[in-house]
Amino acid sequence: MSVAAVAAIRAGRVVVLPTDTVYGLAADAFHVAGRDALYALKGRDVRQPSALVAASVDVLLECVPELPSGIVRALLPGPFTLILRNPAHRFAWLCGDEPETIGVRVPELTGAVMRILADVRAVVATSANLPGGVEPRRLEDVPAALRSGVAAAVDGGRLPGVPSTILDLTGATPRVLREGAGDGNAALASLTRR
Repeated sequence: MSVAAVAAIRAGRVVVLPTDTVYGLAADAFHVAGRDALYALKGRDVRQPSALVAASVDVLLECVPELPSGIVRALLPGPFTLILRNPAHRFAWLCGDEPETIGVRVPELTGAVMRILADVRAVVATSANLPGGVEPRRLEDVPAALRSGVAAAVDGGRLPGVPSTILDLTGATPRVLREGAGDGNAALASLTRR
């Protein structure tokens, strides 16, 4: 299934991938066609941002070299999505109405999913649920309407089922936008101690 998932992503198609938190829909991040395919399947408005999910912190910093590497390395990989300044407007097609900021994530992965991400380097990803639906913790929890529209689906077994914690680090005062799998307040406190 790893080969099929990599081929599908490279062809601009959508796949279902397990992460360290929930099952997600993923597509090629390097071309707008990947985003378009993912958004069409999920029914997502292009004005909404989605995260750039990288295979490693090093890959993420190669993709968006302006990111604050100290902060990124302090929090990732892990169960966090970081919203950071994006002064060069890299991956603007993933940033919705705010190309000056970008959401980034490096999940803690192993096995087949890590190999898939390593092969494609980075994907655009969002949870594999319908808008407002329950976050999928098993492949069979992904709605049939989504599963029938993907080119490949990787079964990673049962996941925690809690999405990543979203941390907004763009302002003078960092803040937790969504509590999730990681302790957002502890993460922010660790940054202030640095």
